[in-house]
This record gives sequence, C-alpha cells and structure tokens, in this order.
Amino acid sequence: MKTPAQTISGIKETLKKNSKIKPPEWAAYIKTGVCAYRPPQQEDWWYIRAAAVLRQVYLHGPVGVSRLRTVYGARKRRGHKPPHAMKAGGKIIRLMLQQLEQSDLIKQVDKPKKGRIVTSKGQSLVDRHVR
Repeated sequence: MKTPAQTISGIKETLKKNSKIKPPEWAAYIKTGVCAYRPPQQEDWWYIRAAAVLRQVYLHGPVGVSRLRTVYGARKRRGHKPPHAMKAGGKIIRLMLQQLEQSDLIKQVDKPKKGRIVTSKGQSLVDRHVR
C-alpha cells in the first residue's frame, strides 16, 4: 500500500502523458486562492493538483467544485487579527474537472447526489497507482 503522496505522484506521471490535460497559459502567473501568497513554485503543479483532485473524487465522490474548494483552501493570515479559513480558487478546480471529464476519467451525475464520480477508466488508473 502506497502513501497518498506516492499515489498522487504516480497518477501525475500518467496524466502528463494525456494530451487532454494541460495547464492553460495563465497557470504560471496565478495564485491558487486568496489564502495563497505566491503562485505555485513547482513546474508541474497543474498535474499534481489534477491528480489530487482525481484522488479526492475517487475517495469522496460524488463531489462538486464547492467541496473541492474547501478541501484545497487554507488559513488566511490577517495580521494581528485571528486567521480565517478561506476556500481555494474555483476556476482552477473547475477547469481541471472539465479536463478530467474530457479524458473520460470522471463523469457528472445528478442522482442520488449532484457532483462528479470516477468512471471505470479513472478507477483503474487510481487503483493501479494505489497498490
């Protein structure tokens, strides 16, 4: 059994080979949310986050953008005032979910809950890297 970091790293390498999952031009210049101070420093942060999003959908699906924003949010420091929990940016997560849908790794469902779930292709990808 691998750790979550090893699982995400393995999925990341597979997603890099997928032509439908690629970072947009603006991805090198943006922060991931209001709680972040700088843009991500890693070259392949888009693929790491996409792999982590796929894993979250695999574990907790059906899941939507709002819940994933909460998962990837953080504390925002406010000087002398106490910190507050802030959500992550929604456009990044929404675009990653759309790219994962185009790759047939996840799909949208309406019943019994709304959100996205992993397809059989996505489940086999995650299972391959978990063991």
